[in-house]
Amino acid sequence: MYSTARLYNPEVIDTQDDTLSTTFAALADPTRRAILARLAQGEASVKDLAAPFEMSQPAISKHLRVLERAGLIEQGRRAQWRPRRLRASPLQDISLWVNQFRRHWEESFERLDAYLRAVDERQEQEHGDHDDREPNRPG
Repeated sequence: MYSTARLYNPEVIDTQDDTLSTTFAALADPTRRAILARLAQGEASVKDLAAPFEMSQPAISKHLRVLERAGLIEQGRRAQWRPRRLRASPLQDISLWVNQFRRHWEESFERLDAYLRAVDERQEQEHGDHDDREPNRPG
């Protein structure tokens, strides 16, 4: 049985209702990601946001509520029109969180690069400088 007890990180979990988890949960759905992509182009009405999807208005409204609770969108007001617009700050929080792992990725890619160079050097030594293979063809 797998236990998450040791995965508890108070610096992440105990922040204002764990906004990072709320944001990730909102982004987990492809419909909500598509809505955010549309709002990245500018504000839009609920009707405009619902147009590309084959789902009911209440279903779209539910997706919008999830995005609003996560702080990813907000509702404006212009006379009778209440457009939705993107709020990028939660996405910036995710970017900052993900970037803490950048050094690990870069180190992993550097190790992979070094390994591939070593493999290439071994192959050159084994086949000599008189290799008639095309230079851009593998093996």
